Amino acid sequence: MTSLTKTLLGAALGAGVLAFSAMNASAAVVCTGNICWHATEKYDYPPDARVTIHEDTWKPGPSVKFREHTGRGYWAGETWKEW
Repeated sequence: MTSLTKTLLGAALGAGVLAFSAMNASAAVVCTGNICWHATEKYDYPPDARVTIHEDTWKPGPSVKFREHTGRGYWAGETWKEW
């Protein structure tokens, strides 16, 4: 193998790995009222949760507050409700 062939093969493999990892990355910003949090998975929230799901690139307004929490659930006032 020549040096050029090795370089091209390495670049192709690297691009493939990068494309595959970007496809698997899913994230969203979920809000209930003006309280939002980042979710690493997209869930089907129960209707009584009254959440709005935004893409990760969404830009919040100045009145939005972020409260992070792990796991499947949503903020209802000051309480994190899991389901």
